[in-house]
Amino acid sequence: MKRVPFLIGGLGICLFIILGGAVFVTRFDSVTQFFRASTIVVSTPSREARDTPPLESEASLTSAISGTACENVSRRPFAVMMAGDIGTRPLSGIGSADLVIEMPVITGSITRYMAVFQCDLPQEIGSLRSARHDFIPLAMSFDAIFVHWGGSHYALDKLNRGITDNINALSNSYGAFYRKSGIPKPHNGFTSADKLAYAVERLGYRLENTFEGYPHRTAQSPVYSSPGVLTIGYPYPFMVRYDYNPQTNGYFRTRGNTKEIDKVSGAQVETKNVVIMRAASRQIEGQYNDVDVEGSGEAFIYRGGEEIKGTWSKDAQSPKSKLYFFDEAGSEIEFTPGSIWVEIVEPYQIVKWTIPNS
Repeated sequence: MKRVPFLIGGLGICLFIILGGAVFVTRFDSVTQFFRASTIVVSTPSREARDTPPLESEASLTSAISGTACENVSRRPFAVMMAGDIGTRPLSGIGSADLVIEMPVITGSITRYMAVFQCDLPQEIGSLRSARHDFIPLAMSFDAIFVHWGGSHYALDKLNRGITDNINALSNSYGAFYRKSGIPKPHNGFTSADKLAYAVERLGYRLENTFEGYPHRTAQSPVYSSPGVLTIGYPYPFMVRYDYNPQTNGYFRTRGNTKEIDKVSGAQVETKNVVIMRAASRQIEGQYNDVDVEGSGEAFIYRGGEEIKGTWSKDAQSPKSKLYFFDEAGSEIEFTPGSIWVEIVEPYQIVKWTIPNS
């Protein structure tokens, strides 16, 4: 008779352990599935693998941004603010971005980057910098989660009102950011794929991407066999040069007469498309820039070794509206599958495309 309570109690304990284990396994499996859906393979794929147009059977796994095969096609991208300061070079992870927007943060002076990551989110991204208000509608146009290290009061006023999902390093929600030793402040701020994915899951942000995407060319689209050079007249030491290589059908980036190297991969940054987007700006409070990134203006698109004159357009009444690029006939530009760099320049700044020996 004395064994009955012990037996019942033992069965109760066993049942509790089994049920508790089942709950734990279910929760663990849920988080694991999120990380599989929200992060990219840690190792950086080869340039050939990232820029290869997908097969017809892979169409459902094609990035709406880059037009390349992508396991994370349905995941919202991250739009990460990165430094343009000379002292931060080489930047970590910049060569893995699906799209990068470079824009002056002081009129006629230093530029800053917003790198949009979807297909390949590297395990080290930085140096990170603060937000500016005119980058916010650009991030929203890709339905991206905005990642920044503080910001101007103009930007923070918008973000604090909840205009878009964002992760701010100053509050460092769920340890999404860290500082690297041996690098002076403020250049030592970094993040990683796992840290961002974990923070997004804990913050409860929507995970599914709604960006309608850009049209892309097919593998049979013609390319030019001659090399070309694109120079962008940002002031020294921020001036930019792209060298078109017909063999790779890509544009290799140089900044301030020095090759733009990705510290993670060790390779020179190469992109398949370059867009010049002309937009006027004005200085505010003596330390911030206000760029006209909503509305419309002149654009030049470089892909496959050719120069295409056109326009850009973004609905000024809707921050979430898509940033469009059109040719002179009014047709939307079809990009070469691969990354896109958008260079926002003043109407008066010199942009020159030359073909050697032509």
